[in-house]
Amino acid sequence: MTPFELGGQQVAAGTAASIDLEVSVLANSTRMHLPVRVIHGAYAGPCFFMSGAIHGDEIQGVEIIRQILQRLDATQLHGTVLAVPIVNSFGFLTHARYLPDRRDLNRSFPGSDRGSLASQVADLFFSKVVARAQFGVDFHTAALHRTNLPQVRIAPDDTELAQMADAFAPPVVMTAKLRDGSLRRAAGEAGIKVLLYEGGEALRFDETAIDVAVKGTLRLLKHLKMIALAPAPAGHVKVVHTSSSTWLRAPEGGILRSLRRAGDRVAKAEEIGVVTGPLGETPVAVISEDDGIIIGRTHLPIVNRGDALFHVARLKPKAKSLVQAVPDEDEII
Repeated sequence: MTPFELGGQQVAAGTAASIDLEVSVLANSTRMHLPVRVIHGAYAGPCFFMSGAIHGDEIQGVEIIRQILQRLDATQLHGTVLAVPIVNSFGFLTHARYLPDRRDLNRSFPGSDRGSLASQVADLFFSKVVARAQFGVDFHTAALHRTNLPQVRIAPDDTELAQMADAFAPPVVMTAKLRDGSLRRAAGEAGIKVLLYEGGEALRFDETAIDVAVKGTLRLLKHLKMIALAPAPAGHVKVVHTSSSTWLRAPEGGILRSLRRAGDRVAKAEEIGVVTGPLGETPVAVISEDDGIIIGRTHLPIVNRGDALFHVARLKPKAKSLVQAVPDEDEII
């Protein structure tokens, strides 16, 4: 393996290095950087990237990447791993989802070096890191006051991505369309295979979601023949595949009492929550529209009419047997 060059620095085969790519200077003259950890293997293999905190309040990816890096040995690695735990440093420092220009970084790819701040950050990350890789995983969580069941999202009609998702072996694999400006779309158009991982909530560490992500990524690296050993999937967990989901919304404003958790399976016409007044008056049921599994839900009991409450992944009849094998959320290893 020849040395890996990034940001004007050379990383020798079988070694690791931390490289800061300059983003901008703040008004107080503080320099902002994109921190990249390069693990350049001693043996030939693909280039793989990991990214966290594209949304600045989705801090869980930082811990996921930290734990994965502890398990990688450059002297035994086949290929190169590029780890960027904090892509959106601006939002990360201010506990905010967006950048100071109020733009969503995950709607700004592939970016431009002459555009808005979000566009320039996207361009730097994409051109210097993502474009160097053939594979990657992007770690996300639910938005503020929500939680997501650990899940992987993949683009439709891509056999290789489906195989990568199966190797990751999360509780749920969702085939979801690509959105304009997203990292997945820009990477896909460049021929780079990217999994999007969702799990947990903003501004919190969810130990279950972290564990699923760490072990799943190690299995993915083994699938790509970059490492030799990885944890086997829990024997009692069956991966549920789905391509359709819906948010159940509050029928009225009031106080929500949830009757189901993320990871629970639900039946069509089942009552999974109830909204009442502060004294319990005028209860209105929240009813599941389909057979499915709850892959996301709100943590905020104070709701207005139309607020998103439960995210339910629809399941085809033939998939019902798989749902039976999905354990409660706190049992997922």
